[in-house]
Amino acid sequence: MQQTVAPFNTITELFLNTINTYEKNTEKFAYIRKVDEKYTGITFSELRKTVEEFAIALLDLGLKKGDRIGIVSENRLEWIIADLACALTGLVDVPVFPTLTSKQLEYIYNNCGASAIIVSNTFQLGKILAHQQELHHLRHIIVMNDDAKGNHTFVKTMNEMITHAQTKVSESDRKRIIQENAATILPDDLMTIIYTSGTTGHPKGVMLTHGNIASNVSSCTGCYSITSDDLMLSYLPLCHSYERVAGYLLPLAKGASVAFAESIDKVATNINEVRPTLMTSVPRLFERIQGRIINQMAKEKPAKQKIFAWALSVGTIWIRNKMKGKSSLFNSLQYKLADKLVFSKIRERMGGKIRTFVSGGAALKNDTAEFFLMQGLTILEGYGLTEASPVLAVNRPDSIEIGTVGKPLPNVEIKLSEQGEILARGKNIMRGYWNDEESTRESITADGWLKTGDVGVWTEKGNLKITDRIKHLFISSGGKNIAPTPIENMICHSRLIEQCVLIGEDKPYCTALIAPNFEELQLFAEKEGLVYRTHEELIQLPVVMRLFHRDIDHLQKDLAKYERIRKFTLLPRLLSVEDGELTPKMSIKRKVVEEKFRVEIEKMYEGSDSVID
Repeated sequence: MQQTVAPFNTITELFLNTINTYEKNTEKFAYIRKVDEKYTGITFSELRKTVEEFAIALLDLGLKKGDRIGIVSENRLEWIIADLACALTGLVDVPVFPTLTSKQLEYIYNNCGASAIIVSNTFQLGKILAHQQELHHLRHIIVMNDDAKGNHTFVKTMNEMITHAQTKVSESDRKRIIQENAATILPDDLMTIIYTSGTTGHPKGVMLTHGNIASNVSSCTGCYSITSDDLMLSYLPLCHSYERVAGYLLPLAKGASVAFAESIDKVATNINEVRPTLMTSVPRLFERIQGRIINQMAKEKPAKQKIFAWALSVGTIWIRNKMKGKSSLFNSLQYKLADKLVFSKIRERMGGKIRTFVSGGAALKNDTAEFFLMQGLTILEGYGLTEASPVLAVNRPDSIEIGTVGKPLPNVEIKLSEQGEILARGKNIMRGYWNDEESTRESITADGWLKTGDVGVWTEKGNLKITDRIKHLFISSGGKNIAPTPIENMICHSRLIEQCVLIGEDKPYCTALIAPNFEELQLFAEKEGLVYRTHEELIQLPVVMRLFHRDIDHLQKDLAKYERIRKFTLLPRLLSVEDGELTPKMSIKRKVVEEKFRVEIEKMYEGSDSVID
């Protein structure tokens, strides 16, 4: 039976209202995670007790409303407990990607003046200890794993803090203290500072209030159906605003359950174990699933391959007709058969219960969107940024337009500047950047419009289409304005290409750095009987170069001559976060990439290797 959670204006209210609604249901889980190789749940009542006890323990350390608390952890239940405990007490948490280096953590936690830092394990603890003396405001270090404390007497574990709170404060006193603190939390109070990695320079701390995030969660609840009966699988980093709102706070606001994937690599396995109904993701997961299904079918017997190819052909016609509001009786009958023979089996391999995917963080390829939609798997592509708490627009289930990010949220205004830049205004827009008034003034106009830095257009259906980043636009030496992102996305439609970085600023023509999809490339090499030992040797084979020439030439045939890639260099590996070439949310750090591969780029502007006529 569905129950209605009371409206909320702060994340504190969101949590308490949901808990009050569902804590008496001892069979309903708030969160589910793997314990000893088995998925185990925690009820809303158990969640409340643990969160409130940890909140009491934080107050007992002398921490007070407004103090900044770092969180350095992978996705796990304790991350949620720490975040909610901070929300209940008015503490401002500063979560970061656990992949950050010790030096990066030192900058962030000095910049925000963190009084305490919560870490997950020995490895993360070591990063903080390496620069402990430079962290001038740090008074407390808390570790989630009991075995990670070591001999450091000044380090506390979450469990010992919770145990201490249990012995020191009675249940009635605990509830009284929590209620008293919760009553002081206002919508304008700062809830979190999220440092955006950016593509150059030091990260900036985005200040988001309780009201910012609460308004965004509340607005998202009306954009697609989510109920207390839903089960969501979460694998994206909770420290990123996208997963924090769409994959954690939104389900919590509706009383839905959330299961944590063990890791990105185990998402496919966990989907079948958990059998979720909803899931947030980034396009790369969808592309991988699509690629694996197609590759697996290529290994089947010819008869099965023909049925699969026929089903895809029928499904493509069906979904394109549906997008246009058209229908064909013959195609509809064919589709029902294709669904029975092929698509239903694919859905079953993905748990069998998925109703809706939400995609964000990057552009979703049109063919990938079509592939999932024809399977009967809805993907709602959305758009946002951390400074907007983060969601600005999303496709609605009943009016999906492939290639767009849908319409603005009900409480968000969006307009385009004369240059085509997307400007946004609403209760979800950040307070500003921490200790950086200049950047704040540059990003938010006097009348409250956030400059997103993204370029967009409106479609005839009133949906927003993202075309590029303003700072990515460059001018060739011939004076031509070129938007690289649409070209890069187009080139990445090749199954052989994983990443593409277009080069052309102040250059006579465009070139590109291409990172191959080595899984696909190795399948080709195996089929052709190619001999090689390393990726470097493979990409240098003439037959491989011709293969890439063919794909790139075909994909860019409709581009203007000055937009076309005339030369390219194949890279022996993917660009990565670890090598500093991508931000944690997988955006390319163009300046870093251009400097790192400066020699390869210079070679493309001399000689005639890899020229596409």
